[in-house]
Amino acid sequence: MRRLTFFPTEKNSLHYWTHFKNPLVVTRNFIVIEFCKYVPSMAVRRAFLRLIGIKIGRDTSGALGVQLDIFFPEKIEIGDNTIIGYHSTILCHEFLVPGLRTGHVKIGNNVLVGANSTILAGVAVGDSATISAMSLVNKDVKAGDFVGGVPARRLRDKKLQSAKPSEEKKLKRNSK
Repeated sequence: MRRLTFFPTEKNSLHYWTHFKNPLVVTRNFIVIEFCKYVPSMAVRRAFLRLIGIKIGRDTSGALGVQLDIFFPEKIEIGDNTIIGYHSTILCHEFLVPGLRTGHVKIGNNVLVGANSTILAGVAVGDSATISAMSLVNKDVKAGDFVGGVPARRLRDKKLQSAKPSEEKKLKRNSK
């Protein structure tokens, strides 16, 4: 279940974005995130992302072009040894006509986020989960789950994913 906070506005909320966040802070965040999209060193990326408030674990890597939330990067938490795939997006806000919604995004340890995937505000991804490429994650992903699609749905348990075909049949029988 997504955990979101709603801030109502008179007109479309994007029109009022400067009421929610200082434009200089957003500009700084934008510059840092754009720089981090293309810098080859993962250690340098992690250091710069931490400067703008992102909690990012050890040995976590983001591929080229990863787009992180420029308005609320401090609401992003990524665990240890996680991979964020090429051109994936992590958002902590949603500008809507009646108002703004914000929420923390928590990605666990040993998670794989496939290329071109989007994780929306208020979502938690459990440890050792896998998100297939081009997925829209609009709800929580349990630890060890393999999800994919638009919107993302559970495709299989990660235990089955790593099993050999003969072991997979045994695991399926034992899990019933």
